[in-house]
Amino acid sequence: MKGLYVRLLRALRGVLRTTGLLRLLDRWAARSRTGLWVRSWLSIYDLDELVRHDVPWWTFDAADRVEAFLRERPASRALEWGSGASTVWLAARCAEVVSIEHDVDWAASMRPVLPANAELRVVPPQDARTRLTREVVPSAKAGFADLDFADYVAEVDRVPGDFDLVVVDGRAREACLERAVGRVAPGGLVVVDNVDRARYRDAIARVERRLGGRARVTWTRGRTPTLPYPTRTALLESSP
Repeated sequence: MKGLYVRLLRALRGVLRTTGLLRLLDRWAARSRTGLWVRSWLSIYDLDELVRHDVPWWTFDAADRVEAFLRERPASRALEWGSGASTVWLAARCAEVVSIEHDVDWAASMRPVLPANAELRVVPPQDARTRLTREVVPSAKAGFADLDFADYVAEVDRVPGDFDLVVVDGRAREACLERAVGRVAPGGLVVVDNVDRARYRDAIARVERRLGGRARVTWTRGRTPTLPYPTRTALLESSP
């Protein structure tokens, strides 16, 4: 169904471009958040277009809150699991961005759009059936059952220093979140996307219990680029 949805929107974009209506939609997007949201539906899984729209793939509310946070910290360091349009968006607002990516092919498409202050680290998953000497870190996403993301999650340990912002938006998010809260600076922010999924909400609840009153969670729900329905993104703010 997802593939059919994408193909239909790409076909519609072609028709609108041929008729000249896409230019009108672009002008609406330039002056209206609603216009940008509608225009972005036609950009689903199109990296170049999403970069031009200058939006991360979180709720608009979450993006606005993160932008306000970073505006007060122009020298911020950011780290994310899962690269994409958000990497370029963050690089325009941070001094440094480190993105950890598991997909080799996707990383190849990312490199041409990366600015100089963004570093992409590619750490593919391993075959879980060959990992007999240590605990496997799985991903619950369909099609990833026999893969181990331990190296992908642990790559953060190879990056020195703390981060003002950490984004958890790739694979094995529960394990990444556990690492993230240990690397975010005091007063920093952790973004966890797609928290409509119960397993991510459960992971956030575990972190909240562990940290006690040292973290505050903001749940955002609403319009999200490329999607005609609302989704949820969570923000965890650590105590100063």
